Amino acid sequence: MKTSDVKKELQSVANPEKALLLQGFFKTGEGEYGEGDLFLGITVPQQRVIAKNYKELPLPEIEILLHESYHECRLTALIILVNRFKKTKDETGRKEIVDLYLRNIAYINNWDLVDSSACYILGEYLLDKDRTLIYRLAESDSMWEQRIAVLTTFTFIRNDDFADNLLLAEKLLNHKHDLMHKAIGWMLREVGKRNKSVLVDFLMQYSTQMPRAMLRYAIEKFPEEERQYFLKRK
Repeated sequence: MKTSDVKKELQSVANPEKALLLQGFFKTGEGEYGEGDLFLGITVPQQRVIAKNYKELPLPEIEILLHESYHECRLTALIILVNRFKKTKDETGRKEIVDLYLRNIAYINNWDLVDSSACYILGEYLLDKDRTLIYRLAESDSMWEQRIAVLTTFTFIRNDDFADNLLLAEKLLNHKHDLMHKAIGWMLREVGKRNKSVLVDFLMQYSTQMPRAMLRYAIEKFPEEERQYFLKRK
């Protein structure tokens, strides 16, 4: 199996009209967060089907695919990598995948690429390990690395471990970009779904400082009366 085989299969289902829509949706214009990104116009379900056909693609070939300029090539590479990580049980093999992921972090450069991979690879790997890495990522100048840090905690949250998420939320509370506001608010909402009192305690301390989008995402599942209480505190 070769990267070229995956690319041919992706190109065989390319849709130029949809590609134009995706370029707008993912903000690829000058000065936008996805500036310069290119699309083939392929749906995520189509990519998942193709990824299954290449589940045995060697890691060096996955790495090459992750370097491709087309967005769908990078997402398909990450889907294959996530699937591989889920099936890999030995520590050496898991670390090899994590190392590849981190070595190519510059190519994980849009919100869907981050959200479909960070918690499933880094989150699972770091669940029982030192988590200094996510704090280094949170201090990066790259918004995508910061989002990877936040989304990695999704796995911790699912295991009722909220501390790192709350620390990152506090650290990035005044981030300038709404994509980070939404990501942090989303993860806080997930904390609240597992333990509402933990979220309420955090909101009582920080809701007046939170960007409105972050707050709205965090309290989305609250009853209307409680939502209004926190919104009016702003």
